Amino acid sequence: MTVLVLLLAALVGVTLGLLGGGGSILMVPLLVYVAGMDTKEAIATSLLVVGVTSAVGAVSHARAGRVQWRTGLVFGVAGMAGAYAGGRLAAYVPGHWLLVGFAAMMLATAFAMLRGRREVDPRKVHDHLPVPQVVLEGLVVGLVTGLVGAGGGFLVVPALALLGGLPMPVAVGTSLVVIAMKSAAGLGGYLASVHIDWTTAGAVTAAAVVGALLGGPLAGRIRPDRLRTMFGWFVLVMAAFIIVQEVVVPALAR
Repeated sequence: MTVLVLLLAALVGVTLGLLGGGGSILMVPLLVYVAGMDTKEAIATSLLVVGVTSAVGAVSHARAGRVQWRTGLVFGVAGMAGAYAGGRLAAYVPGHWLLVGFAAMMLATAFAMLRGRREVDPRKVHDHLPVPQVVLEGLVVGLVTGLVGAGGGFLVVPALALLGGLPMPVAVGTSLVVIAMKSAAGLGGYLASVHIDWTTAGAVTAAAVVGALLGGPLAGRIRPDRLRTMFGWFVLVMAAFIIVQEVVVPALAR
């Protein structure tokens, strides 16, 4: 492990603090291409980093009353079931294809960031909680999270806003609780077949948390829309890099 890895992990954390999500999508490429980890070890380590960082971020939101616990726990428990299943399923998927799937997740994240966060139509907000729909959405999002190691915040926030009927600030705060829960379950699924270096994982996690704590106070000083657009393009470029490395280069080498 190098100082460069820790500095980049801290920058990922700063991005998380600034944007409230999305930055974790860079953790797996960082661990694979810079830290030199095996794909599955990198995904498992990423789940640890994402889970701890989200939990830390959720504390401030909870103190401010921006967490709807009932909706979050229903979604989170379903997400944990899906994430654990995804983590166990990953044992049967080659690391190469997990990286390709991760690149697809990066493309979806980049598209969501470039499109921008949309406000929820007040006519779609409701008081009752459609539990079957929330459980199904939680299972699907959790499965993706557990399989490729991405937090899926860009999927969780709209689901909580539309299905859970939550105002956007509450949906963001509640999503951090959900992401922390399903990241923990996904990590549990991976640990059944993958060994991670806990010393390295702990150091990277600590760097990301410090970065997130530093990035939070900066959020009000930088225009979030412009930052989100710039970051979206960066994620898009990184996704293209992974696709070239994992798909184009092997195809040309045959």
